[in-house]
Amino acid sequence: MKYLLQMDFPYTGPFGDEFYEQMKELAEDIATEKGLVYKLWTESKDTQEAGGIYVFDHLDDANRYQTKHTERLDSFGFSGIRAKTFIINEELSAITKASV
Repeated sequence: MKYLLQMDFPYTGPFGDEFYEQMKELAEDIATEKGLVYKLWTESKDTQEAGGIYVFDHLDDANRYQTKHTERLDSFGFSGIRAKTFIINEELSAITKASV
């Protein structure tokens, strides 16, 4: 069983290439998280939001990471952080071409 963690927060930029440059080191750190299968980075200049979709092998790892990342974002001065965790239905997801 795999778990999806969805996190997002208000974000005023930068976006695109500048976002990549600013977040590259953070991405490299996140890549080492225990139990992380992958993260999809999300950003929207139109709605002034950023965040990510994370897939973890274990619920404990997803919960631990949510706490860690919320604290990290707080320390960066972000507020309004939203997070939800879901169980991934791998069988249905496979039918709709998900690689889980």
